[in-house]
Amino acid sequence: MEENKETIIRNKELNIWEALIPVVVLIGLLAYNVYVFGDDALSGSNQFILLIGGAVAAIVGYFNNVAYKTMLDEVGNNFRSTAGAILILLFVGALAGTWLISGIIPSMIYYGLQILSPTIFLPATVIICAVISIATGSSWTTSATVGIALIGIGKAIGFDLGMVAGAVLSGAYFGDKMSPLSDTTNLAPAMAGSDLFTHIRYMAYTTVPTIIVTIIIFTVMGLMQDTTGDTDTAAMLGSIKESFNITPLIFIVPAVVIALIVKRTRPLVALMVGTLLGGLFAIIFQPDIVVQIAGAETLTFESAYKGVMTAMTVDTAVETNNTELNDLFSAGGMSGMLGTIWLIMCAMVFGGIMDGIGALARISQALLNMTESIFGLFASTVASCLALNVTASDQYLAIVVPGKMFAKAYEERGLAPENLSRTLEDAGTVTSVLIPWNTCGAYQSGVLGVSVWDYAVYAIFNWLSPFTTLLFAAFRIKIKMLTDKK
Repeated sequence: MEENKETIIRNKELNIWEALIPVVVLIGLLAYNVYVFGDDALSGSNQFILLIGGAVAAIVGYFNNVAYKTMLDEVGNNFRSTAGAILILLFVGALAGTWLISGIIPSMIYYGLQILSPTIFLPATVIICAVISIATGSSWTTSATVGIALIGIGKAIGFDLGMVAGAVLSGAYFGDKMSPLSDTTNLAPAMAGSDLFTHIRYMAYTTVPTIIVTIIIFTVMGLMQDTTGDTDTAAMLGSIKESFNITPLIFIVPAVVIALIVKRTRPLVALMVGTLLGGLFAIIFQPDIVVQIAGAETLTFESAYKGVMTAMTVDTAVETNNTELNDLFSAGGMSGMLGTIWLIMCAMVFGGIMDGIGALARISQALLNMTESIFGLFASTVASCLALNVTASDQYLAIVVPGKMFAKAYEERGLAPENLSRTLEDAGTVTSVLIPWNTCGAYQSGVLGVSVWDYAVYAIFNWLSPFTTLLFAAFRIKIKMLTDKK
């Protein structure tokens, strides 16, 4: 994998306090910015704060004899590493548009409202997303398909959207961790020196109890929710059927996308196929909507082309006689993802300069030097992954850097490499979505339409996983030693 080629830049002249200066400045400015702008902070001001943090890191690097070109090269490397993610975001925006006008998302909501009652909705959401994510190996694909539909169903039923997004992400990241198709699940054992299926089996010891606790908590939360009278479901079902041609045949498109990803087709290819099929099904099953979006009177080749392209690229809305549904049946197309892309690019500037000046390696090394006990080693690994998710703004670096830095320390303590690979996933993969300026946090927030601040507390699996791995380390539960392997 490309991520395996990451190099760790060390700078002996940089001390830990200097390495932490940009981090302290960034966190302080972001906290004040959120205080001033609230949820609007992601509209642009947070992006500029990340650039300021990068400038502070560059000044620190300048006084520690780091060449401007070195810092710029690392920023360029970061941009190259996120090119795929940016393209996926654009395709997700296009897919959401065609899946709206084709009736795929409305059909999911229509059938979901009939099947998922409020009492079981939250735990069912976790389980559905877990199954889809295991099958596809991608939390991103899960959010972009069934996740969007489940958000719509939850809103129609009357649930807090942060709660629904937390359930979606809890299930999606469980599946992402446990699927052999996942990139991070392959990357973690590669960094630690373990093999894929040993890693997955060993990871199940902490991951399965965590998802069980998560499902129990969401079950209790679902039973405590009072959605009576909030929504007239029968009226909503009638409005959906009046506005769209609802048919099970429409689910051919998401089935094809999931099948492609399960067969290890590249996500970009699968999303392209899903987008084009969505546009084709819109013309076949929802011609009136296509004509309406095109601003035409009849369906011709030109109006079909214009309607589908409009849905793919810019804001699109399908009006119904139900005001609550009108909020659900809108999509931003590719243009709706530009804010998220802007955030990711600014985060990559900060992360690239921090890497270029050697600050990321210095922070991880300081954490490694602070411990002598086995529990302390696990705790330092967790702290390093969290710190990298905050400072590097990328989950791959949060696995690669600690993986390379800590591998020898685990070996010297007589610990089998799967201890490290499991901890990298428990602390690096799943917590990335809890950081608003991390690529994962920015992506999921943009796709689901729910801010990180709103869903973070409800992403129970994601923030509980690091505590579970530390609990196992503290009580020496399933801590495999190298002698055990021999």
